[in-house]
Amino acid sequence: SKWSSSTRSVTPSSRRRGRGEPRRGNDSWRRGCIGCWRPSAAWRCKNKQSLRNLSMVLRQVQGTAQERAANIMRSVEQARTAVEMDVTDGNSWYVLGNAYLSLFFVSGQSERVSQQALGAYTQAEKVDASSVNNPDLHLNRSTLHRYEERYQAALAGLARAAALDPASTEPALREQQLLTYLSRVSTLVQQRGQLKQKRLTALMSSLRGRELLNHRDRLYPAPSGPHTSLALRPLSSLNPGNNPGTAVLGKVVFSLTTEEKVPFTVGLLDGEGTCVAVTVYNMAESWGVLIGDTVAIPRPLYTRHSVEHKDKTFAFGGIRVDSPLLLLVNGKNQSPSSQAAPILAHRPCAE
Repeated sequence: SKWSSSTRSVTPSSRRRGRGEPRRGNDSWRRGCIGCWRPSAAWRCKNKQSLRNLSMVLRQVQGTAQERAANIMRSVEQARTAVEMDVTDGNSWYVLGNAYLSLFFVSGQSERVSQQALGAYTQAEKVDASSVNNPDLHLNRSTLHRYEERYQAALAGLARAAALDPASTEPALREQQLLTYLSRVSTLVQQRGQLKQKRLTALMSSLRGRELLNHRDRLYPAPSGPHTSLALRPLSSLNPGNNPGTAVLGKVVFSLTTEEKVPFTVGLLDGEGTCVAVTVYNMAESWGVLIGDTVAIPRPLYTRHSVEHKDKTFAFGGIRVDSPLLLLVNGKNQSPSSQAAPILAHRPCAE
């Protein structure tokens, strides 16, 4: 199963059938006849191949958001059982990694689930030498790396998948899309949105005056709990990682979307003239900001990105925001309708 992220979805597809998987389950899956492959069959057989198939099928069953989340949890359980039956089977570990990847996108993008997915993929390679040469494993893992902004690892995985399966255009396409994105972001950050100096000076001046006064004593939204007051700091003072007790204030100098529509990327310029890329996740398609808007970010999660890949080098500062609800835009809290969780979309094919 291959995965990619889009505006509000993550979509798997596949070219190949898993090693040793029962034929009947795969044929039913390809026809889209989920009902033909019944859970009772796996429980009667109680073998790892049937459990793997059941795990894959459960992730394709349609329904409400709650029903799909429940099915993905069941998918993880079946994959875990398959692994417990034979901890040396790399294919079972791979299917478990894919199940955790699905769970990641329906469970609030938990760091714990992300590590479980990565751990399962790593274990697949450790116990089964052939898994190292599974292009889909590298492709799926790169999806998670890309979403969590581990760009160096994402590009390495995409390049590896492309080398292992040169007949497939998807890995090379996604590799080029990511390279293009990083090139555009790093250039726009360095050139501060390519705005004229007169416009930049006016924006910085407003941030040192009226805007600073308006935001200095504000209460800022928190992921949970009441709004709290924070100290406004310049972007240049941020430390790598979380910056508790701190908020940053800036003007939007550019916005950028990708083919996948996630994340929504904006350039933020502060009163000192420092510019960083702000990546916003879990936003509704209708949400956005305009050049010149004032954005305040509480407790910024800061990363200094440095990427080298195929003789290309990119470097820029970035702030990741997991929801637009955490932002103040032009002094206003964002409405609940500005947020939209990722949705899993499946095509009827096997892993």
